[in-house]
Amino acid sequence: MAATLNINTEDRGDGTLVLTATGEIDLSNIDEFSVALSAAGTDGAMLIVDLSEVLYLDSGAINVLFANAARIRLIANPVLMPVLRISGLTDVAPVEAAG
Repeated sequence: MAATLNINTEDRGDGTLVLTATGEIDLSNIDEFSVALSAAGTDGAMLIVDLSEVLYLDSGAINVLFANAARIRLIANPVLMPVLRISGLTDVAPVEAAG
């Protein structure tokens, strides 16, 4: 069964875009996540990726985040922080736990 993933992109009007994902990111929907991330912020705007409502992500999602690390700031569900630290993503992109 495919994991549920909802993605929304919002332009704050100050040069910042926010891509918000909710649900789970795994093999069943990684293409959707990758395309949305690639399409967002193509004009050089700061891109905030809000994963505060994501409860699970697999290695495919981490790879997509790594591929975009130079242009994103990540807000993550605290439950994801250990995986993001162990993967090394926190060393290459700004990552903060959602409060």
